[in-house]
Amino acid sequence: MSRDESASPPSILEEIQQSKPFRSRSQEAYVALLRTADDSRRYISNVLEPEGVTLQQYNVLRILRGAGKSGVATLAIAERMLERTPGVTRLIDRMERKGWVERSRCTEDRRRVWCKITESGLSLLEKLDRPVSDVDDAFGDVLDEDELGTLVGYLDRLRVRFNRSG
Repeated sequence: MSRDESASPPSILEEIQQSKPFRSRSQEAYVALLRTADDSRRYISNVLEPEGVTLQQYNVLRILRGAGKSGVATLAIAERMLERTPGVTRLIDRMERKGWVERSRCTEDRRRVWCKITESGLSLLEKLDRPVSDVDDAFGDVLDEDELGTLVGYLDRLRVRFNRSG
């Protein structure tokens, strides 16, 4: 749906076919955020899966491409991932078997492992850049620049709240 369309989208209450009202507007917003995140994840997965790439693998490839030729430590990859996962080593194992990444031990500290993207991984990302960009642009099809800025600000504030320790 584009910004120009006058029909309003179904509410989250209608979409999940819930007959009982939410206990608060905050609960409704949270449920809507979870449903939207899931819909968004499925939307991008439809672009990635035909190439044999999961969303987590794509995220790792983007991190490694951004790190450049020097690569990045495995622990740093885990910290940078959009969707945190405890199994980063297993994830990278699978990606190494596919030929998208390579690993090497740090010469100064043998406990540290460096990961780098391979030419095959770079080629895969290059092939996916345009279709993924089209997915990213879906936000701009629905929200204008001011709305996008407001949304990003709200999401930033929520992440800070959820990540606050204690």
